[in-house]
Amino acid sequence: MPSSVPDDLYALLVPLVAERPEMNPWVRLSPGIMQYFPDYQLLEAMLGVPIGEGAGSQSGRLAKATDAWVAHELRRTGFGTDEVWPRLTAPRILPREVNLFIESLPTAIRGVAQACLARNRAVAPSDARILGRAYVKQVDVLIAQWSRGAELLVSTKTMVASFRKNLANRFEEAYGDAKNLRGRYPLVAMGFLFVLRSTALTEPGTVERAIDMMRKLKAEADVYDATCLLVAEWSDANPAAGVRLRHDAVPDDLTAATFLATLVDAVLARTPVEMHVEVRQRREHRSIPLDEQDTPNPG
Repeated sequence: MPSSVPDDLYALLVPLVAERPEMNPWVRLSPGIMQYFPDYQLLEAMLGVPIGEGAGSQSGRLAKATDAWVAHELRRTGFGTDEVWPRLTAPRILPREVNLFIESLPTAIRGVAQACLARNRAVAPSDARILGRAYVKQVDVLIAQWSRGAELLVSTKTMVASFRKNLANRFEEAYGDAKNLRGRYPLVAMGFLFVLRSTALTEPGTVERAIDMMRKLKAEADVYDATCLLVAEWSDANPAAGVRLRHDAVPDDLTAATFLATLVDAVLARTPVEMHVEVRQRREHRSIPLDEQDTPNPG
């Protein structure tokens, strides 16, 4: 492992995102039938960054890469840049309304205000923590506004080794977190995404147990709306070769495509039609004659 690993993984991911074309992820297959197509190539490239730097055993860095990808996918669907956390640029967590205020300042003082903001961890923390029914929980990907509260919460976990030993613990943690968050936010769209290294395929029954776990985590009304399993393959001997997703190991109901489509649909179903207008337009491939509610006046 390298002696020095860059602290800000997100900064290394920004160029990868910038290289990708801006495309609507929703594709019309037939009249009234839309299908979500995630940018899996970008995800493989993002996961390849911590793997390539020799941090494959540091599941936290893999999780951050996954968080950045999920947030990017949500922006692809039309959610605002400052609504979805983590943001691509620092600070990663920043209330949308605060950024609107900063952007409204005269150019002469805007830079100073941004510098002060970056140092203020109370306003721009390094991670998003929200109060559930029983305890405060760090949420990996979040969509929120001051006037609407939390609308979408995604927790991500990764596991690269010791599968049999730790799989049950991950299930218990995920189940408890779901009950905690759902208890305070009954209308929030909530998802759980689990990245499993492909070496788990060599342990008989491990992937089957993971699939069963993911399905049970969305089986009850007061847990997750959607769950996702990603199986990622890479070589320790040649980390520069990158990461390949093993789509063949994941059933259709647990794919990222189903996961993201379900979460977006849940947000839209639980908000009035004049909210998230851009998301609805991309989802339906049509123009909707409504102005986005709660859009501030430029002046």
